[in-house]
Amino acid sequence: MTGTEKRRLFIGRYTEGDDSAASEPAGSEDDGLEFAAPGSTVRESAASESAVSESAASESAGPAAQPARATPPGHGILVAEYDRATLDLTVVASVEAPEASYLALGPKGDILYAVQEEAEGRVAAFSTGPDRKTLTRIGDVATDGAHPCQLTVHPSGRFLLTANFGSGSIAVHGIRPDGSLSGVLDLVQHTGHGPDDLRQNGPHAHMIQTDPSGELIMAADLGTDCVHSYSLDLESGRLSKLAQNRVGWGSGPRHLAFHPTAATVYVTNELSDTVSACPYNRKTGMLKDVRDFRAAPRGTYTRNYPGGIIVSPDGRFSYWTNRGDDSIVAGPLADNGAHLGIGARWDCGGTWPRHIALSPDGSALFCANQRSNTIAAFRVDTGTGRLTQEGAGLSVGQPAHVLVG
Repeated sequence: MTGTEKRRLFIGRYTEGDDSAASEPAGSEDDGLEFAAPGSTVRESAASESAVSESAASESAGPAAQPARATPPGHGILVAEYDRATLDLTVVASVEAPEASYLALGPKGDILYAVQEEAEGRVAAFSTGPDRKTLTRIGDVATDGAHPCQLTVHPSGRFLLTANFGSGSIAVHGIRPDGSLSGVLDLVQHTGHGPDDLRQNGPHAHMIQTDPSGELIMAADLGTDCVHSYSLDLESGRLSKLAQNRVGWGSGPRHLAFHPTAATVYVTNELSDTVSACPYNRKTGMLKDVRDFRAAPRGTYTRNYPGGIIVSPDGRFSYWTNRGDDSIVAGPLADNGAHLGIGARWDCGGTWPRHIALSPDGSALFCANQRSNTIAAFRVDTGTGRLTQEGAGLSVGQPAHVLVG
């Protein structure tokens, strides 16, 4: 590897503020996920072959970490490059895009899709150009819902799936050969509510994702405490519901991530301050033997709201963010992905870490710290899961999403 090797990092920005509420998280009655004491080395878990090493907040900054580098003024979507040797970030392009709080790439990496998280929701398509360093708007279409907050491209490359948070619905758009979007092909409306009158007075679809097989689609609904399972007709683009899985009452499921090989999905629960490991049936979409774990150790914060969650490419670790505790946690995965081992946590390098992303080989992790207006970069020890902050950070106004491409 040389210092000239570069990769892209797309940064979506959400300027209307955060989507948390001033409600106290309920906490978890399950002590299943253990945390190491700050500054200590994590003992080996009986359930996992290797342990994650703990790093104190001061250590995570590390001698190699540099002050955040400022970006040009403006808002919308940024394209940055990072040096694979140093993790230094440099902005190379930007485009205006209102409330682009979540991004997704097409299968060839030449088209970028973004939500426009507004009352009259829309999704937009952008060409990344021949050099993959520019963004040119192709067009945008309505989602037939309010405040779309997350989207994903189906593995077939023919459909875009979007979660409308405000209206609690899932939209399906067709993707044309040039990357542009059709109108809505299907719209599935969730129903119900949860016990939190402020945050759960109705359905709030927060994330939709396809499992590694490409045959099963799951959607996390924060407002109804449900994870919905669907199949997608590849001819019509219509969704068929397979299962409606109730998770913890009042938990507020936010984000989900699939294990790359095992039939297990991991869910961050925003309102109960927990993370769930959920084995599932690939045919029926039913969750089974769901286990809840604390997202952050008790006593270290007043309120904590788990945010983004990802799984390492080799399936050995799950990483999630804690908004409030301002940390990133690594949980080793065991029992074919069904169990989270001893958790180690690191300072996120800023405030209110909304989202994280790994490089394709899992050796680098990037964190969007929304309230401190920074992107932090971390080197990942792929053997132990350990994070070390490196490189020059990036100063970005209210970053909400990071995507390595």
